[in-house]
Order: sequence, then structure tokens, then C-alpha cells
Amino acid sequence: MNTAPGSTLFWDTVAIPFRPGETIAAALQRHGLTDLGAAVGGLRGRYFCGIGTCQACLVSVNGASPVEACLTPAQHGMQLAPALLPVSAFAPMSPLAARGAPSDAPNPGTAA
Repeated sequence: MNTAPGSTLFWDTVAIPFRPGETIAAALQRHGLTDLGAAVGGLRGRYFCGIGTCQACLVSVNGASPVEACLTPAQHGMQLAPALLPVSAFAPMSPLAARGAPSDAPNPGTAA
């Protein structure tokens, strides 16, 4: 593998070596990691279009806002994680509770 010494990023706790100039997505895919975790609409994140349009490859870098892995250059020491938490990580909440309405209040979206 043609990597520069110390060129490593981390997916969770897995060390992923990368080549100079390689994107995050390319490094992960070359390492065999194709599932990037939970994505919008119950889908799974993955490397798809390679130009940032589909945003299927969103990942969180160092705990910050998501970036497109296919466009973002790999950098030594990056800590990567899925961009979204799985739905099961959230406690169920009704739409009314999310807006702060009492649970016995009528739902304005339904007929009484």
C-alpha cells in the first residue's frame, strides 16, 4: 500500500491508512468499509456519486457537522463517525410533545 508514514484516519476506533491526496470516501472504500451508518429516510450512508451531489456519503469529522466524504481530503488523525445517529438512539416523541404542547391537547393536523 502506497501510504505516507503516519497517514491514518479513524472510523470509530478502526485505523484506516490513506494515500496522499485521497478523499475520505476513497480511503474507506479501499479499506473495505462501504456502510457509512444511518442516513436520511431510513437508508444507509454509502459512497455513491463521487461528486457530492447525492450526499449519501455524509460523515462527521472530529464530532463536527457532516461533510461529503467523497469531496473531503483525508487528513492524518481525523476521527470519523456516521453523520446521523440511528433512529433507535432517540426516545420516541410525539409531534405535539416536540412542539411543547400538552399531551392531551388536540392535534391541529386532524379533525376533531
